[in-house]
Amino acid sequence: MVPPTLFFANGEVVDGGRAVLGRTLRFLREKEGKSLGQLAEDTGYDKSYLSRLESGERLSKLAVMEDLDSYYGCGDLLVREWREARREVIKDKYKAFMDLESTARIMWMFQLRVPGLLQTEDYARAVLSGLSGAQTTAGNSEEVEEQVAARMGRQELLFRESAPDVRVILDEVALRRPVPEVKVWAEQLSHLLDAAALTNVAIQVLPFTAGVHDFMDSHLWLFWQRVGDPVAWTEGIGFGELITEADKVLRIRLSYDRVRDAALTPAESTAFIKRLLEECRE
Repeated sequence: MVPPTLFFANGEVVDGGRAVLGRTLRFLREKEGKSLGQLAEDTGYDKSYLSRLESGERLSKLAVMEDLDSYYGCGDLLVREWREARREVIKDKYKAFMDLESTARIMWMFQLRVPGLLQTEDYARAVLSGLSGAQTTAGNSEEVEEQVAARMGRQELLFRESAPDVRVILDEVALRRPVPEVKVWAEQLSHLLDAAALTNVAIQVLPFTAGVHDFMDSHLWLFWQRVGDPVAWTEGIGFGELITEADKVLRIRLSYDRVRDAALTPAESTAFIKRLLEECRE
């Protein structure tokens, strides 16, 4: 069996990222004596798409690796390598954030937009396409698709055996700023209702009537790990900052408590989102 993070090619060891995943995919296919065309026919995936995965040009969705792990009977080898490759499409300054998110036992958020953990694929694509600029080119389209795949892959943590307890306070502005396609926005609102029904997720809406508050200009995350003190991550336009100093984190937590007290209850928030969904569908 191919090692999970090492692969030998032309006498050279390649370690980490999409190169390893691509070479592993090719090794497994050739080990089975399959051509790309035969693999495409067997799995239903496009031949050119599979080729680009093997060359390391594209990052697939997690479900594709799960399918191929099952097809080759190699356990979760490809899924593990995919998780490593996913880090390549995350900007360096956010890797610390991703590590915190992936291992947190408790996660509290305040968000001015629908957070990535609760986004649908189409909504994420619309948002990321907007961030990449109005003019869509082949180059930034590929980048957007990789970012969408990485963002969707993050959501698995909500459903794993040791899933964290997550509380999300959404500023009302996040629910009043739809994407252009009504269907995509309706599906996103419906997805928020599904997420709110999870036993480990609580969603609260901070209405405009709550007035001014401490987080009006930034997004916030508070993370608790299994051991140690909580840490905070704040994010605004073009910056992200990890805060570990105990006194600063305590002040942020107190501000969060005040915002939570001003927000609608989870039940009231669900009713609020349902009304918006009904209005959208009408």
